[in-house]
Amino acid sequence: MVGMQHVADGTWASGMPWMRLGSGLPLVFLPGLTSTHRLPHGQDRRFQLQEVKPFAAKREVWWANRRPGLDPDATMADIAADYAEALRTSFGQPVDVLGFSTGGSVALQLAVDHPDVVRRLVILSAAGRLSSTGRRVQRLAADEIRAGRPRRAAAAMMAMLGNGPASSKVLAGTGWLLGPVFFGDADKDMLTTIDAEDAFNLMARLSEIVSPVLVVGGGRDKFYSETLFQSTAEQIPNGRLVLYKRRGHVGTGAPGLAAGVLEFLDGQA
Repeated sequence: MVGMQHVADGTWASGMPWMRLGSGLPLVFLPGLTSTHRLPHGQDRRFQLQEVKPFAAKREVWWANRRPGLDPDATMADIAADYAEALRTSFGQPVDVLGFSTGGSVALQLAVDHPDVVRRLVILSAAGRLSSTGRRVQRLAADEIRAGRPRRAAAAMMAMLGNGPASSKVLAGTGWLLGPVFFGDADKDMLTTIDAEDAFNLMARLSEIVSPVLVVGGGRDKFYSETLFQSTAEQIPNGRLVLYKRRGHVGTGAPGLAAGVLEFLDGQA
């Protein structure tokens, strides 16, 4: 339960886990990087549901993660193909998609390679590629996870969420303390996804996207940058940008974000 909302969950035929809440037109939510691709439980489940809750008042939200057991050499195109098949089978018509962070990378690939499944698209804290700093830190985190050092991995990743030096230092400390909680169960699927996003660069193909796209980013997002958000929106024929100048890696709870996203999805903005 999230508030008074009933939450259903399950897996699609491909093995992709999903959670569903709310009512209305469907909105498929592609989450950010997760330590495993299993159906979340405990604190992770509560966190993921809080991410989608702002949209469930007016939409039937489907939180859907990558499938477990990815081929170690899977690319972002391979991951997007999994989603495309699942959406065709489950909905039978184009649906609205919101991708957050790594999920936004997948969502852009989905819109380029499989335009028949996407009606309108929201990209939250993601762009046509990672910044050089984002790639370096994700590779570092992957190396630390492979070496069995989840505290160092979490510290590096959490520091990237800060808006400035002070908050980054605090968040790095939080990551160190909670590293075993964040990444103690990290598996090969997480590492495969990091590798796929490391090679991901869709900037030269963004002009192929036919769906209306809303790009939402933070001006201080270290995984990307204000310039990358602007360039991504500008190169999509029917793209627009909402920028939170003073924020870093923006989450769904940012003031006014949910209302703006729902207006865009309804064709009112």
